[in-house]
Amino acid sequence: MSYQYRSAYDAPSISNPISTPTDFYHEGVYRQFVKRVFDILLVVAVSLPVATTVALLALVQFLSDRSNPFYFQDRVGRNGKTFRMWKLRTMVRDADAMLECYLSDNPQARSEWICHQKLSNDPRITPLGRFLRSTSLDELPQFWNVLIGDMSIVGPRPMMTAQRVLYPGTEYYAMRPGITGFWQVSERNESSFHERADYDQRYFRAISFLTDMKVILRTVVVVLKATGR
Repeated sequence: MSYQYRSAYDAPSISNPISTPTDFYHEGVYRQFVKRVFDILLVVAVSLPVATTVALLALVQFLSDRSNPFYFQDRVGRNGKTFRMWKLRTMVRDADAMLECYLSDNPQARSEWICHQKLSNDPRITPLGRFLRSTSLDELPQFWNVLIGDMSIVGPRPMMTAQRVLYPGTEYYAMRPGITGFWQVSERNESSFHERADYDQRYFRAISFLTDMKVILRTVVVVLKATGR
């Protein structure tokens, strides 16, 4: 099967809910109610150390190049609704324009981008950004997204709006995207973008408190190994 390349910034507008996989939908107290309560309680519990760490990293980021240390991007959430996801900035300014130029000049990099929707050697990432990504510290601002209900602690990796046309699954749309999840603690940087649908399907079927706790514990190991990108 072939997939057409789409620019990261020619995304279609997503405003209306879309259908979710009702044929596979599982009712349950945890899925319907407790998971959201768990998210809120965990965010509140870690709010002080997370807020302190984000403030310090943002200050270091600002002092390094005198630019906005935060970055936001529209992502696809539950039911296909778009939300604004926050991160600590890890790339140079005008990163989107730089990506287009880089892919135009590097066919091999374009093939890698089409397959994985990320680059193993991304020229847009700053030295500090590489550290933030390898330790996943750039994702700490997403605890705010969890608090306001856009995301969950554990769930599918948030999809960019332009990637929706490339995504082959449906389970993603029945869940809140997660700060961590099956994909994030598995091959993480090695699987293709389309293989993420399999991780999302397996997580959708396995959602439970025990599953989420296992993912969170495995996430700690991944972060300590600093294998993120």
